[in-house]
Amino acid sequence: MINLIVSAVEVGEFCTKASEVLQFCGWILTFFKVAIPILIIAFGMFDFGKAVVASEDDEIKKQTKRLIYRAIAGVVIFFIPTIVLWLFSEVGNYETAQDQANFKICRECVLTPWSNDCKAAVNKSRQP
Repeated sequence: MINLIVSAVEVGEFCTKASEVLQFCGWILTFFKVAIPILIIAFGMFDFGKAVVASEDDEIKKQTKRLIYRAIAGVVIFFIPTIVLWLFSEVGNYETAQDQANFKICRECVLTPWSNDCKAAVNKSRQP
Protein backbone atom coordinates (compact mmCIF):
# COMPACT_ATOMS: atom_id res chain seq x y z
CA MET A 1 0.00 0.00 0.00
CA ILE A 2 2.74 2.45 0.97
CA ASN A 3 4.68 1.61 -2.19
CA LEU A 4 1.67 2.63 -4.25
CA ILE A 5 1.50 5.99 -2.50
CA VAL A 6 5.22 6.58 -2.85
CA SER A 7 5.24 5.61 -6.51
CA ALA A 8 2.11 7.66 -7.27
CA VAL A 9 3.80 10.93 -6.29
CA GLU A 10 7.40 11.57 -7.15
CA VAL A 11 9.34 12.45 -4.00
CA GLY A 12 10.69 15.67 -5.46
CA GLU A 13 7.18 16.92 -6.21
CA PHE A 14 5.49 15.94 -2.94
CA CYS A 15 5.55 19.37 -1.33
CA THR A 16 4.38 21.03 -4.52
CA LYS A 17 1.53 18.53 -5.00
CA ALA A 18 0.46 18.78 -1.33
CA SER A 19 0.94 22.55 -1.09
CA GLU A 20 -2.78 23.34 -1.18
CA VAL A 21 -3.50 21.06 1.79
CA LEU A 22 -0.42 22.32 3.63
CA GLN A 23 -1.47 25.93 3.03
CA PHE A 24 -4.93 25.18 4.46
CA CYS A 25 -3.30 23.63 7.54
CA GLY A 26 -1.06 26.68 7.78
CA TRP A 27 -4.08 29.01 7.79
CA ILE A 28 -5.70 26.92 10.54
CA LEU A 29 -2.50 27.07 12.61
CA THR A 30 -2.29 30.83 12.07
CA PHE A 31 -5.90 31.21 13.22
CA PHE A 32 -5.15 29.25 16.39
CA LYS A 33 -1.98 31.27 16.98
CA VAL A 34 -4.13 34.40 17.07
CA ALA A 35 -7.28 33.02 18.71
CA ILE A 36 -5.67 31.13 21.60
CA PRO A 37 -3.88 34.13 23.19
CA ILE A 38 -7.07 36.20 22.83
CA LEU A 39 -9.12 33.44 24.49
CA ILE A 40 -6.55 33.03 27.28
CA ILE A 41 -6.68 36.77 28.02
CA ALA A 42 -10.49 36.89 27.86
CA PHE A 43 -11.01 33.85 30.09
CA GLY A 44 -8.32 35.06 32.48
CA MET A 45 -9.98 38.46 32.83
CA PHE A 46 -13.38 36.84 33.34
CA ASP A 47 -12.12 34.35 35.95
CA PHE A 48 -10.14 36.99 37.85
CA GLY A 49 -13.14 39.30 37.77
CA LYS A 50 -15.28 36.61 39.37
CA ALA A 51 -12.59 35.87 41.98
CA VAL A 52 -12.15 39.55 42.89
CA VAL A 53 -15.91 40.07 43.23
CA ALA A 54 -16.10 36.99 45.46
CA SER A 55 -13.27 38.49 47.61
CA GLU A 56 -11.86 35.10 48.55
CA ASP A 57 -8.10 34.60 48.69
CA ASP A 58 -8.39 30.89 47.89
CA GLU A 59 -10.41 31.63 44.76
CA ILE A 60 -7.86 34.23 43.58
CA LYS A 61 -5.00 31.73 44.09
CA LYS A 62 -6.98 29.07 42.22
CA GLN A 63 -7.61 31.40 39.27
CA THR A 64 -3.96 32.46 39.20
CA LYS A 65 -2.88 28.83 38.92
CA ARG A 66 -5.49 28.22 36.20
CA LEU A 67 -4.25 31.24 34.23
CA ILE A 68 -0.65 30.02 34.43
CA TYR A 69 -1.67 26.59 33.07
CA ARG A 70 -3.62 28.22 30.25
CA ALA A 71 -0.68 30.47 29.39
CA ILE A 72 1.71 27.50 29.26
CA ALA A 73 -0.72 25.60 27.02
CA GLY A 74 -1.03 28.65 24.76
CA VAL A 75 2.74 28.99 24.40
CA VAL A 76 3.10 25.28 23.63
CA ILE A 77 0.37 25.40 20.98
CA PHE A 78 1.89 28.57 19.51
CA PHE A 79 5.32 26.96 19.09
CA ILE A 80 4.32 23.39 18.06
CA PRO A 81 5.04 23.88 14.32
CA THR A 82 8.41 25.47 15.03
CA ILE A 83 9.36 22.73 17.51
CA VAL A 84 8.37 19.97 15.08
CA LEU A 85 10.38 21.50 12.23
CA TRP A 86 13.36 21.99 14.56
CA LEU A 87 13.20 18.30 15.56
CA PHE A 88 13.16 17.29 11.89
CA SER A 89 16.21 19.43 11.25
CA GLU A 90 18.05 17.61 14.05
CA VAL A 91 17.31 14.16 12.64
CA GLY A 92 20.04 12.62 10.52
CA ASN A 93 19.83 12.81 6.71
CA TYR A 94 17.24 15.60 6.91
CA GLU A 95 19.40 17.77 4.68
CA THR A 96 19.35 15.12 1.94
CA ALA A 97 15.61 14.58 2.29
CA GLN A 98 15.06 18.32 2.31
CA ASP A 99 16.81 18.67 -1.02
CA GLN A 100 14.98 15.71 -2.54
CA ALA A 101 11.44 16.63 -1.51
CA ASN A 102 11.89 20.40 -1.55
CA PHE A 103 10.75 20.76 2.05
CA LYS A 104 11.17 24.53 1.83
CA ILE A 105 7.75 24.69 0.20
CA CYS A 106 6.27 22.45 2.91
CA ARG A 107 7.78 24.62 5.63
CA GLU A 108 6.62 27.86 3.99
CA CYS A 109 3.05 26.61 3.49
CA VAL A 110 2.70 25.42 7.10
CA LEU A 111 4.42 28.32 8.88
CA THR A 112 3.61 31.23 6.51
CA PRO A 113 0.74 30.26 4.20
CA TRP A 114 0.63 33.81 2.79
CA SER A 115 4.21 33.67 1.46
CA ASN A 116 4.93 34.00 -2.25
CA ASP A 117 6.71 30.61 -2.39
CA CYS A 118 3.63 28.87 -1.02
CA LYS A 119 1.26 30.74 -3.32
CA ALA A 120 3.41 29.84 -6.32
CA ALA A 121 3.44 26.16 -5.30
CA VAL A 122 -0.35 26.16 -4.87
CA ASN A 123 -0.79 27.72 -8.32
CA LYS A 124 1.61 25.17 -9.78
CA SER A 125 -0.26 22.28 -8.14
CA ARG A 126 -3.57 23.47 -9.59
CA GLN A 127 -2.25 23.35 -13.16
CA PRO A 128 -3.14 20.14 -15.01
